[in-house]
Amino acid sequence: MAKKKILLNAFNMNCIGHINHGLWTHPRDTSTQYKTIEYWTDLAQTLERGLFDGLFIADIVGVYDVYQHSIDVPLKESIQLPVNDPLLLVSAMAAVTKNLGFGLTANLTYEPPYLFARRMSTLDHLSRGRVGWNIVTGYLDSAAKAMGLTEQVEHDRRYDQADEYLEVLYKLWEGSWEDDAVINDPQARVYAQPGKVHKVEHHGEFYQVEGYHLCEPSPQRTPVLFQAGSSDRGLLFAGRHAECVFISGQNKTATKLQVDKVRASAVEAGRNPDDIKVFMGLNVIVGATEALAWAKHAEYLSYASAEAGVAHFSASTAIDFAQYELDEPIQYVKSNAIQSATKNLQNNDWTRRKLLEQHALGGRYITLVGSPEQVADELESWISETGLDGFNLTRIVTPESYVDFIDLVVPELQRRGSYKTAYDTGTLREKVFGGSARLPEQHTGSTYRH
Repeated sequence: MAKKKILLNAFNMNCIGHINHGLWTHPRDTSTQYKTIEYWTDLAQTLERGLFDGLFIADIVGVYDVYQHSIDVPLKESIQLPVNDPLLLVSAMAAVTKNLGFGLTANLTYEPPYLFARRMSTLDHLSRGRVGWNIVTGYLDSAAKAMGLTEQVEHDRRYDQADEYLEVLYKLWEGSWEDDAVINDPQARVYAQPGKVHKVEHHGEFYQVEGYHLCEPSPQRTPVLFQAGSSDRGLLFAGRHAECVFISGQNKTATKLQVDKVRASAVEAGRNPDDIKVFMGLNVIVGATEALAWAKHAEYLSYASAEAGVAHFSASTAIDFAQYELDEPIQYVKSNAIQSATKNLQNNDWTRRKLLEQHALGGRYITLVGSPEQVADELESWISETGLDGFNLTRIVTPESYVDFIDLVVPELQRRGSYKTAYDTGTLREKVFGGSARLPEQHTGSTYRH
């Protein structure tokens, strides 16, 4: 039987410090060039050389001001600050690639659905169907206040709003224009047939929309839908809407439980368990030999900032870890922040010392270190033992982390039959799932088609 092919996204952000903090000070790191088009077009071409499925771009619209109740550490260590808009990168990267997909994070709480639908359809057209949307509802009070709210909307309530937001988008993307609305007939002087374009009339609890989708149907209509919620309410949302789910695993047993929950959520929503592809965030440090890989690991550690990593984690949990002594037990506090992050604190005897140890490389993702064969062994093991479909590969030193993986690990995985040797044809959805460029019939979004 053929081996399951591992799916791979590069995990990145339109900023300097993303996941592994402090590494911007490494002499070979180029992340301070994030403001230039060439930084992104070079990266896109590198990833396409490595046959990556996509570039997954995270985003926040607030600042990390929980740690020490200030933004001093985020400013000094550039912890996702400054941060630029991810969507504006796509046109340039799409122009220099043919196959690489783009998973784009946009916070629906602060984006009117009518205009957001147009922006994503535009990118789907310009990329010839290579965009996905990472659906987030936000978790930062700093973002809520910057956008005119007094505080963050309650966690589960944000998902209620998200459900309706998606309903509006499906009506626009899937239902406003019929497949044969555009005939582009100069002789008849008809570009689009009036009877085939329909007004969306949505009057809900959160949104009031009356209007026609401004874009003709793009290759995928609805972009590939990514999501990262692992709370009970987040899983309910994922089961209904998500096509790709991003999780943060700490060990294989717990990760398998997470993957099984995601697949069960799809089944409960009337979909197939494999209608959702599950990705895990991962650091990889690889060298031609194990000794070289560990030497590189030691070098990276010397530039990393554990404190910056903990400051980032403070924002994820809404707990100021700076208030604790090194060995003082950290108290779990229920909040509207990332539920999976706070849940981990609830289940463990955490101290600030232990958090600093966990964040030694500037972040808290699992790190694989070794030769190409050792890394490939571990990647295959994670896939087979947990049911994962693939990984979101972080950058530790950029672009070195991606280049090393492409030059050393990809050929080893290909030799084993665990990774593609060429791209499939078609849109991002066709490449990842096979089948159609459109949402499958069992997906709730397909019910809004004319």
